[in-house]
Amino acid sequence: MRLRRKFFVVAFLCLWPFVATWGAKLLVVRRPLPHADVILVLSGSSSYKQRVQAAAEIFFQGRADRILITNDNQRGGWSQERASNPFFYERELDELERLGVPADRVEVLPEAVSSTYEEALLLRAYIDSHPVKSALIVTSPYHSRRAIWIVSRVCNGTNVALGIETVSIGVDSPRPAFWWLTPVGWKLVAGEYLKIIYYWVSY
Repeated sequence: MRLRRKFFVVAFLCLWPFVATWGAKLLVVRRPLPHADVILVLSGSSSYKQRVQAAAEIFFQGRADRILITNDNQRGGWSQERASNPFFYERELDELERLGVPADRVEVLPEAVSSTYEEALLLRAYIDSHPVKSALIVTSPYHSRRAIWIVSRVCNGTNVALGIETVSIGVDSPRPAFWWLTPVGWKLVAGEYLKIIYYWVSY
């Protein structure tokens, strides 16, 4: 019996790096669009700068006409420029301005949000009130599968083409082969599977 347990432990330890890598890669979805009427940058206080930089890059490639951002009602650290602790959406606006995106091409969606689902609802409301035929979601890699699933469900029936692009792996998230070696990796990858289960049950 002990020998069998040892065998299973050794087998698990040998297989785990491969299973962990596959599990992380499974979370990453990319569905680029040649052109989108709008980009929706999903909120994320720890990765807001990378996300808006990715959105700005897509914008300057001529692949999108407008950038939408959401307000997660979270504040960051002290800003000398604003002489306050600005909301992260304000930091996103500052970063987009720094990158040269025209202010009239950026819009903050109304109402504060606390989840990806609420962000999807705001996008649906925007689609229903604007002539939008395509929308591109920008987020972090390990958030992408859940994000496109939620947005697709909420926007079902709109006939709007939906795409998703992510920040490069390794910028604000660990690489698939090594995520399990860091606490942040467990939060981003293992935690994401828990969130997927929650959303699947709830919505």
